[in-house]
Amino acid sequence: MDKGRAEIVAWVGSQMLPHESDVRKWLRKRVRSDAAIDDIVQEAYCRVAALSSVAHIDNGRAYFFRAVSSIFIDQLRRARVVRIDSVTEIGSLNVVDEEPSPERVVSARRDLALVRRLIEDLPAKCRRIMELRRIDGLPQREVAERLGVTENVVEAQSIRGLRLVMKALEDEGATDVAPQRAFKFRGRDKAWLERHD
Repeated sequence: MDKGRAEIVAWVGSQMLPHESDVRKWLRKRVRSDAAIDDIVQEAYCRVAALSSVAHIDNGRAYFFRAVSSIFIDQLRRARVVRIDSVTEIGSLNVVDEEPSPERVVSARRDLALVRRLIEDLPAKCRRIMELRRIDGLPQREVAERLGVTENVVEAQSIRGLRLVMKALEDEGATDVAPQRAFKFRGRDKAWLERHD
């Protein structure tokens, strides 16, 4: 087995297989036959196995649900006799997609860029604490240890920084930007933004 195939097999094992029971539950509400469910799930695995790489897939669960949904719809379209309740299901397929919408990504990038620019204008100690607490998401205790200050200093500087950023936003007339929303856009979303920048 070449390296690419081994990576795909490992990815399927870690990113899709854990969600198979949820996929089967979702299908059981739409498909009466266990054999048909097995066929749909197997076809989803085959489609992933046929890919040359899975590096472009950010969310295995969402990809698995999307693939199964697509296969299910394809089968409905090809079927000569379709149960009427299956046809109504096509319009109401609620496939879970955990990726942020394009609008949310653009808005978050804009908000984050503005807030970061405002943080850069803060006094040095306040700026460093804001970056570690609000952008990197580190706990107060860890920030205090890293910077050699007390937790009270970290808390006071965080509050000061947030007030200064909010005042600067108000002065710029950017009332639609909530610094809390921009700061919450971190972790998984921040990593997603960096990969798609």
